[in-house]
Amino acid sequence: MENQNILIYDTTLRDGTQREGLSLSVEDKVRIADRLDRMGVAFIEGGWAGANPKDGEFFRRMQEYRLSSAELVVFCSTRRAGISAKDDPMLVPILAAETKWITIFGKSWDLHVIEGLRTTLEENLEMIRDTIAYLKSCDRRLIYDAEHWFDGYKHNPNYAIQTLKAAFKAGAEWFVLCDTNGGTMPDEVAQITEVVYDSLRQWGSNSPQIGIHTHNDAGLAVANAIASVQYGATMVQGTINGYGERCGNANLCTVIPNLQLKMGYECIAPAKLSQLTEVSRQVSEIVNLAPDDHAPFVGASAFAHKGGIHVSAVQRNPLTYEHITPESIGNHRRIVISEQAGLSNVISKVETFGICLRKEDPACRQILQKTKELEQIGYQFESAEASFELLVREALGDRPKFFTISSFHVYCTTDATHIDGGVNSQATVKVMVKDEEHLTAAEGNGPVAALDVALRKALISFYPEIANFYLTDYKVRILNSDSGTQATTRVLIEFSNGKRRWSTAGVSNNIIDASCKALGEGIEYGLLSAVRYTKV
Repeated sequence: MENQNILIYDTTLRDGTQREGLSLSVEDKVRIADRLDRMGVAFIEGGWAGANPKDGEFFRRMQEYRLSSAELVVFCSTRRAGISAKDDPMLVPILAAETKWITIFGKSWDLHVIEGLRTTLEENLEMIRDTIAYLKSCDRRLIYDAEHWFDGYKHNPNYAIQTLKAAFKAGAEWFVLCDTNGGTMPDEVAQITEVVYDSLRQWGSNSPQIGIHTHNDAGLAVANAIASVQYGATMVQGTINGYGERCGNANLCTVIPNLQLKMGYECIAPAKLSQLTEVSRQVSEIVNLAPDDHAPFVGASAFAHKGGIHVSAVQRNPLTYEHITPESIGNHRRIVISEQAGLSNVISKVETFGICLRKEDPACRQILQKTKELEQIGYQFESAEASFELLVREALGDRPKFFTISSFHVYCTTDATHIDGGVNSQATVKVMVKDEEHLTAAEGNGPVAALDVALRKALISFYPEIANFYLTDYKVRILNSDSGTQATTRVLIEFSNGKRRWSTAGVSNNIIDASCKALGEGIEYGLLSAVRYTKV
């Protein structure tokens, strides 16, 4: 089968929201739909209108908001047993969504028909035929999702084929093969997709339109999607970042570059492929889940180089340790600074800060030595690049002194009558700003929170931009647990200003002290970035 265009069908707004801990408001869904549309996916599945108020409101909102290129799709099951499609109230909000395309899912596995729907095999076929024919008569175009297709085919291939033929005869245009349980092997997906392709040809389709919808329960969702494409599928359903129920869905941020850059298919316009990393991170921000730094292609570590030998090689020829050009999907190369670093790491890393160093520069070796000394006592700069940049600028005499924390005091009190146990934290902070000393106090639900509030309170009148900084992650690592409560602690704090993220580290045998160091450097780096941005 010749290479061709592959249509990307995004179901982040429906299947992706079934992930535990993930919830989207109507406004969130509109923002994600807009971003996917601008990247150029072919279909955006918005949800099941009528299943909940949120999805119904989303489709009402989208009637006033026209997508530029993507087709918005509403999702629904076949009609219920024992009632005609035209009389089934479940289909009323589906038509009211006013989308050109509707995706209807039906049962492919006889086990689900008998035990799940509690109806006959023949009635299930009629449910598929009647629902699709009715919606088609309402001037809609139909995508048929064959739920549990691969399990159904493996258990009863003759009946599974009958369900697909019923959808075909009723007028469905696309036939999506679903690995709903996520346990099918790639060779099985390939073989069964080929059977479907041949069957559609026999039924009269000159160009069978097959889709693939895979789940990741066996860690094979991407591999299975690719296997199906190789044997006839021309639509891939999946989600941004692989969000989805249980172990997730096929990750479109992995599927798209594999198909497009490695295999020659076109999934989205080549000029828009470089938006992929940005979309991945924007969606993770909207759903309020930390990005997977180690995700293929779009992860922050996907093109990170740590070992000195690796860095030297990749500087000479990126092909030595990079399978694609990171910029092609909107990512970039990162040189990681750690105890394994060499001078090449330092030189390459500081270039990303806009600083040019040569191996013979004294500062270069000074930075490397200081890095290794700090990592020896527990710092980890590969996860705290903002702290590393401050270290570099300190060595070069280019670190502005926005403020200095002179001292801090934190204490906690308890009140047994309080509903949550009565722990209250208070902090006082003394800072020097522009040769003036300022003492402030604040309360918080914990000692670090109180410290953060007090520090901001002391600084915000001098630096109003601090109001835009907020913490997005806080991690504590015990470095020598055999020392018990006297162990050394490393704190990593991630900040954001709504546009970019940065991380800082603090190390101490006192967790509050370590947190204060990381907090102070995080605010300092945010101010440094704000100054540079303003100058630009």
